[in-house]
Amino acid sequence: MPPNNEPPRDKNVPPKKIVREVRASSRPKAFLWVLGLIALVAVAALGYLASKPKSRSVDVNDVADTTNAGPAQGYLIGKVDAPVKIIEYADFECPSCAGFATVTEPDVRTRIIEPGLANLTYYDFPITQHRNTLPASNAAACADEQGKFWPMHDRIFQGQDEWNGEATDAPKAFLKRYAGEVGLDVAKWETCYDARKYQKRISANLADGLRRGVYSTPTFIIGNKMYPGMRSYDEMKKLVDSIGKTTTPPVTTGGSAVPAPKK
Repeated sequence: MPPNNEPPRDKNVPPKKIVREVRASSRPKAFLWVLGLIALVAVAALGYLASKPKSRSVDVNDVADTTNAGPAQGYLIGKVDAPVKIIEYADFECPSCAGFATVTEPDVRTRIIEPGLANLTYYDFPITQHRNTLPASNAAACADEQGKFWPMHDRIFQGQDEWNGEATDAPKAFLKRYAGEVGLDVAKWETCYDARKYQKRISANLADGLRRGVYSTPTFIIGNKMYPGMRSYDEMKKLVDSIGKTTTPPVTTGGSAVPAPKK
């Protein structure tokens, strides 16, 4: 038998080749499953981000048509002769506009507008990426015909999640229900709505915002300055107080709030 030149080996230690095989076979299979799951999650996340609507400022090319738009006519709430004028350009389907209308604006009305410190005029600024915003503006304009723009304005924003373009392709049923809830003559409202009677007014309001350089919603003009984006009550009050101190108080002509103007 030929001599064996290998050094003595402990019988309890397996050969190196066997050690390698054991190590390879003992690698946790769970680790491979984790890697697979991570890959799947990453692919799903990329797909979601690709399909998710972008949150961005409004591109002036991505708004409704303003061809042949006439003079702008907003919707006023508050005293006509209030010392500070707040102008709002908003889109009924804009989530930030709904946030302002439902969270901040109630305080603005009761603590700024009703005491006569300022008035507020709402102008439509419909963005075409929001598929149902024009029907909503149309619904509010037809409510104004019956002196109820602001109640309809509030109800439309409160129900934004159920009538917006992500939720339905048929917003009229919801808007019609709101018309009844705010006390409108629904038949008269529906005739106005179906005829799109105030489309030129809506387009004119949009054109006015574009002329002023509005590029996102909501946008506020207070005094002679523009403030893009949602504002808190404290911010609004600070701005109104600051402008009010530099404004000559108007002659008082009466105390009641002025309803939204009619067409």
